[in-house]
Amino acid sequence: MDLNSPAVTGVSPTSPVWVESMGGPLIVVPVSALADWRGCTESGVIAGDGTAPDDYDRACAVDDPASVIAVGESGAQALVLAEEPATSCYLPERRAFLRWFGAVSEAGLRAAAEAVLADPATPWEECGTWVSDGPAVLMDSAEAGADLGIEYPGGGLPAEAPVPLPVGRWRVRAVHIKADEDNRVGLVHLLPAEASA
Repeated sequence: MDLNSPAVTGVSPTSPVWVESMGGPLIVVPVSALADWRGCTESGVIAGDGTAPDDYDRACAVDDPASVIAVGESGAQALVLAEEPATSCYLPERRAFLRWFGAVSEAGLRAAAEAVLADPATPWEECGTWVSDGPAVLMDSAEAGADLGIEYPGGGLPAEAPVPLPVGRWRVRAVHIKADEDNRVGLVHLLPAEASA
């Protein structure tokens, strides 16, 4: 765990829900497709002895800061937050995922993120289009969607955070930037696909 992460530094009660991974990418899965996300399995390539990639393998294969992959056979799409397994949260008022790459405090990181979002010179990387059918869940890509809410044998629950998103086509853009002396900000920002800024 990053000693600068919110789990260590403390988070105020009004803070967003932060999700930490076990080492792989985080993923945003539509609530409607959670049962179809199987996560890391024994038949996968990375953690298993299989030769065909499982869902976790497919999420780990994403090279861009963010990308869309299929979930199940229904045509649903999930958004992978790749690049680093950074603790992340969703800021619904900004339709942005804030990634904790390095910060002294949550307040400082959020202020730095607001400055990055407001700066027209921010060097955004375009990461495609995501079609969402509504609310989703931010979670560790290694977890199976069906296992959310089920206690681990040793106690505790899989990390998850709600992503209250309306139905839509979203232009996905991302940035990983040193915003100031104390904050390295990662953002994955969703904009209506028709928007140009």
